Amino acid sequence: MDAKVVIENLWVKFEGEQGNVQALEDISFSVNEGEFLTILGPSGCGKSTLIRVIAGFQSLEKGKIFLGKKQVAEPGPDRIMVFQEFDQLFPWRTVIGNITYALKVNGLDKTKREAKANKYLEMVNLQEFARAFPHQLSGGMKQRAAIARSLALNPEILLMDEPFGSLDAQTRSILQAELVRIWQKVGSTIIFITHNIQEAILLGDRVMVMSSHPGTIKEIVDVEIKRPRLPETPEFMKLWHKLYTLLETKRFGENGRNNVLPGKD
Repeated sequence: MDAKVVIENLWVKFEGEQGNVQALEDISFSVNEGEFLTILGPSGCGKSTLIRVIAGFQSLEKGKIFLGKKQVAEPGPDRIMVFQEFDQLFPWRTVIGNITYALKVNGLDKTKREAKANKYLEMVNLQEFARAFPHQLSGGMKQRAAIARSLALNPEILLMDEPFGSLDAQTRSILQAELVRIWQKVGSTIIFITHNIQEAILLGDRVMVMSSHPGTIKEIVDVEIKRPRLPETPEFMKLWHKLYTLLETKRFGENGRNNVLPGKD
């Protein structure tokens, strides 16, 4: 497949009261058309900064971003983001109203908006709640609605910044499976940020592991496990330990001592 996203020598620096902070340093990678790339790394490694740069919401110090053969530097309808927060929907509009409004802004004819909105609500299993307001939905249902709205806009790239991070474990597991099902059906290119190793393996065709201070690419690992993937299988556990080791090596100094207590996924 052709590369849909190409990042070349990306650097990002933040200016603060205590001086400049190098958030990202010399990041280069590509994502193929229709690929599901997960980006894994500890808090503060620049994952969210990277995805915001790709979306066009964050300026870069130097480097280039290509979507196909077109260089991009500003937000556009070809890249849509889904965030972790549950307040992405307009609270005064119904679920279907949120989607049809987004389609209206994008210029879709009135007669086609509701039909398309219903198509994607059915895809995320929310058709029974089309006339509900966001405050009447659970966190997981709000994320389903946000995903449906994003997909309805037919973005070339779907950017997801830890969209399941605030959900309980059971809801998160359900939505992970739903997202894979939807992705396989619509064929979107997805870049998905997470700090959860299991989630990265369950979802990604490849996992890009980042190190921090400043954020760099540690390694990009192929996930050669047939879907649906089960965490209890030997191949899954082997890859989990490989990724865990990659993350943990960032916590050791040259003297080999662990300077930060390991967390759990």
